Amino acid sequence: MPGLPASSTRFRIGTDDFELDGRPHRVIAGALHYFRVHPDQWADRIRKARLMGLDTIETYVAWNAHSPERGAFDTSAGLDLGRFLDLVHAEGMHAIVRPGPYICAEWDGGGLPGWLFEDPAVGVRRSEPLYLAAVDEFLRRVYEIVAPRQIDMGGPVILVQIENEYGAYGDDADYLRHLVDLTRESGIIVPLTTVDQPTDEMLSRGSLDELHRTGSFGSRATERLATLRRHQPTGPLMCSEFWDGWFDHWGEHHHTTSAADAAAELDALLAAGASVNIYMFHGGTNFGFTNGANHKGTYQSHVTSYDYDAPLDETGSPTAKFFAFRDVIARYRSVPDEVPAMRGDAPAFAIAFDAAVPLADLVPDDAAAWRATDAVPSMDQLGVFRGFALHRVELPASTRTRVLAFGEVRDRAVVSVDGVRIGVIQRDQHETAIAVPPGRILEVLVEDQGRVNYGVRIGEAKGLIGPATLDGVELTGWASVPLDLDAMAGSVSSAASLAGASVAEPVRFLDGPVLAHASFDMDAPADLFLDTRSWGKGVAFVNGFALGRHWTRGPQHTLYVPGAQLRAGRNDLVVFETGAAADPVVAFLAQPELGHLES
Repeated sequence: MPGLPASSTRFRIGTDDFELDGRPHRVIAGALHYFRVHPDQWADRIRKARLMGLDTIETYVAWNAHSPERGAFDTSAGLDLGRFLDLVHAEGMHAIVRPGPYICAEWDGGGLPGWLFEDPAVGVRRSEPLYLAAVDEFLRRVYEIVAPRQIDMGGPVILVQIENEYGAYGDDADYLRHLVDLTRESGIIVPLTTVDQPTDEMLSRGSLDELHRTGSFGSRATERLATLRRHQPTGPLMCSEFWDGWFDHWGEHHHTTSAADAAAELDALLAAGASVNIYMFHGGTNFGFTNGANHKGTYQSHVTSYDYDAPLDETGSPTAKFFAFRDVIARYRSVPDEVPAMRGDAPAFAIAFDAAVPLADLVPDDAAAWRATDAVPSMDQLGVFRGFALHRVELPASTRTRVLAFGEVRDRAVVSVDGVRIGVIQRDQHETAIAVPPGRILEVLVEDQGRVNYGVRIGEAKGLIGPATLDGVELTGWASVPLDLDAMAGSVSSAASLAGASVAEPVRFLDGPVLAHASFDMDAPADLFLDTRSWGKGVAFVNGFALGRHWTRGPQHTLYVPGAQLRAGRNDLVVFETGAAADPVVAFLAQPELGHLES
């Protein structure tokens, strides 16, 4: 795609409509986040969007996925935004790019990297110089990919969004203007938009007069389009996020919405002449540690699945909503005759864990790998912005039970004394303290369960927030180490392979924290659904790929295993279990289990 000559095709905003080469054009788009879908499945998902009648694919750009470390910008494999946009173009579709820098999206930190806030002077989503310098570096790299793929250059990109629902957060017009100037200076010439929830306050705060305002909502289209029109008196009306489903938190029910009701709302939008972006067309998965969280008085972590009850389910299979939406779209334009096949049953089988290695056997023995501090450090102070860290401290001598307390635990801490687990401190239960029996060595395994992606707690540090006290007296002399679970899982798989795991005794009990291994053979790769109901809490890896978190709390009780990540022959599963499980089973189910519905 780069290097294509300029095209005669133009996409502009007219007095009443979007205009494609001077003719009125309605955008019917669907959201598909490349970073939530295995790259080998991108083309399939894009094609199915066209088969539903969509003409455009919309995607966010997740800054922290591309830049997990300061100065990095990874566009390999599942982060190859250029390849994704090229596949959209190859399918004959347009693209909308929403690069943030803040994206919300129920994604870790709303896409903002944890390292961005190492310096407490850094502002959040405002015209503060340190923040803007980092944002500029990121956006310039994104626009190097996007600019040559604009429709004027023969590519698919027709719209670029500035920030994301900014009116719900701030009102710094200088910040928005800076983003606009940077975007234009970087060669973006297609129309620029903003999106906000359709209230007078948010629509006025979240945009500039030179930007085209759009709305985000999932119901009451007539009313909300009228509000939008008051703030956007000319040009096309557009719902840039038509919420057709919802997300799940751990400990809640699985959210679904009526296909008929959602289709009726879509019909109302299209009948009003509006353009639309269906959020989500295909939700995908929060693989690894990429889920975000909400915090409105109580911390709520999002589950691994981002199924969203969308027209395509987490595995890419059409749902009732796909066909209901297709029927609605067919009233306003022709749709392809072909329809995608429904998913059949996945292979169902069970195996046993063949090895279990305590975490204590895998953490570094070398003192140089541990960071010594007087006060307990946060994960951010350790340079850890996702996952787990382990802290260790020697307890003052005593023969009685004492109270260990922290300023805050973000987000879950497994506490042990002399290698014996004594309990868990959980942020979502508003806990900060635990009774500690007599002993010599205290260990705290802390998990970042996902950075808040919406509201005032964006940018907060993770881990143990001090001071750490024992009966009110500060506990000092800590040693801390980040856990490289990818490397640990690889080590466990390699050791099991060398040991001949196929003839090992099955594991009858998991006493976490522990890494458990199993292997299984497949004649050919296929999507699988890993049953997690007999386990406690942790994260699973298949062939070195982090599938995401599991938790008995639910509602989700299977993890989606993309067939593209499997191979014919032997496959390796490693589960990092922080809890305990008697008679743990490794089972794969015929269908996913995303949890109970609201009664």
